Amino acid sequence: MENKLDQLRKMTVVVADTGDIEAVARLKPVDCTTNPSIVLNTIDTEMGQELLNEAVHWSKSSSLGLEKATIAAADRLAVSIGSELAKLVPGHVSTEVDADLSFDTEASITKAHEIIAAYGHRGIDQDRILIKLASTWEGICAAEVLEKEGINCNLTLLFSTAQAVACADAGAFLISPFVGRILDWHKKATGEAYTSENDPGVLSVRSIFNYYKVHDVKTVVMGASFRNAGEIEALAGCDRLTIAPKFLEELSLDNGHLERVLSPENSNPVDRIGMDEKTFRWMLNEDAMATEKLSEGIRAFAKDLGKLRALIARELES
Repeated sequence: MENKLDQLRKMTVVVADTGDIEAVARLKPVDCTTNPSIVLNTIDTEMGQELLNEAVHWSKSSSLGLEKATIAAADRLAVSIGSELAKLVPGHVSTEVDADLSFDTEASITKAHEIIAAYGHRGIDQDRILIKLASTWEGICAAEVLEKEGINCNLTLLFSTAQAVACADAGAFLISPFVGRILDWHKKATGEAYTSENDPGVLSVRSIFNYYKVHDVKTVVMGASFRNAGEIEALAGCDRLTIAPKFLEELSLDNGHLERVLSPENSNPVDRIGMDEKTFRWMLNEDAMATEKLSEGIRAFAKDLGKLRALIARELES
């Protein structure tokens, strides 16, 4: 019997939710995704430290002031990690636009262009890169512009139907609904324990998947942010799943049978939702969980980006 990870790979594209280059080399996912928290954790590894030192050295040699040099070094480090990951996976590497630009469409577009150019200087084609943007209205608008330019986007921090529908209408390449964070909110709000079958995060992704397939939406659904392997198994058949190394390892050691749960052929009819900015903001406002988790996620990524920049600034001043 094949292990569950191999079985999953036959029905779902497996993505590694890590910047740990050694783990990616060992576990061989198709794609990789990073975010500011992952980049911050990566510098604790030997290769991550080497890439940090290179970015700092490069930035010191520039004529930029401390603030601009710090931002430039942080950007370079993210692309350096992504470039190493691109050597190991055959598919895409996601690189995130700064969280503090989540409500600035034009600045997000500019940063995305800079990221794509930086990869291009390293010989990595833009078709290999997904620009990660928070699923705010402004982030989704930025994605719509970028997609029309041929730059594919990964809309992250997605917790609701409103966000998913707006991303689909914008022509986003991929969305990343956060399964575990949805579960976290409901557990805290209700005090209840949930199984994989009534897990609110799992049910949310199933609903989005169903909506997309019924209405022939081409946007890829990639479940993310898992709290246990059961959530992953409950979404077997989803377009993609981005999974932390510890759960990839757990699935690879489990030789039980993995049932396919999601399939386009098994979708149930659902009405199409008309979406504009007012509808988006109202639907999001009416969803306390999505409103809170989106804001919390942006703050957390911004905080880790701040920590990374502070660390780099100290290195630049030393």
